[in-house]
Amino acid sequence: MTRNGKKVKLTAVSMLHYVRLVYRSALLLAFLVVYLHYRLNGGEDVETILEERPLIVSIIWSVFTLEMILRFFPSKLESPGSQKQFARNYIRTGNTEIKVQDNNAVMLVALIWIAFNGIFGALHMMNILDDGIMILLCCVYSVCDMICILFFCPFQAWFLKNKCCSTCRIYNWDYAMMFTPLFFVRESYTWSLLALSVALMLRWEITFYRYPERFAESTNGYLHCSNCTEKLCAHKNHLRKLWKQVAEYTDGRAKRLSGK
Repeated sequence: MTRNGKKVKLTAVSMLHYVRLVYRSALLLAFLVVYLHYRLNGGEDVETILEERPLIVSIIWSVFTLEMILRFFPSKLESPGSQKQFARNYIRTGNTEIKVQDNNAVMLVALIWIAFNGIFGALHMMNILDDGIMILLCCVYSVCDMICILFFCPFQAWFLKNKCCSTCRIYNWDYAMMFTPLFFVRESYTWSLLALSVALMLRWEITFYRYPERFAESTNGYLHCSNCTEKLCAHKNHLRKLWKQVAEYTDGRAKRLSGK
């Protein structure tokens, strides 16, 4: 990858994002296979299958629980987007004008997400969707979460208009959004994940309203590009250029074939 003509290596933080993408994708595929096998062969339901394999459930639960617990504390291996809330990462710029994303856009994102998942919840309560689908939906969200970080984020592009993940107003909403469907799955391991994710989001929101200067690039130098520990912008810019080149090549080939 290059940035301003210079080669940029993936940082440790970025590599961890890719590790999460790989194991979350593997988890999604594995659960999808299990669910389809259950639906096509009329065997045991998904909840029974999971209950009969407590070790697997414990490992998955532990991984996500550990990820969330670590978010409560400062870490050099986490994205600056989640770390800007901590006092030790607040670098004064001398500017007193706090500029963060419009809270109207933040509320819109929250309402859309609740309404979107409310549809699945209603279908679940009508017994059209089962618990397996709700858990599968969480697996899909977990992969989409990494896609948003590494490749393209619709919340950034269409609603919040933030520069990058480092300045994202709702970065620590990710686990709460990921585990939203678990509200409808009445199991201790599902509700505990949801409860911890909501606690993480509430801690984030309380910190934002108490110390908004930590969340604004104008007042917190930690969010400046020079202090970034991800450098994902170089990766995303490289992808955009590649997509543009592919589009130009495809368009040119189509014109040649049509004789224009």
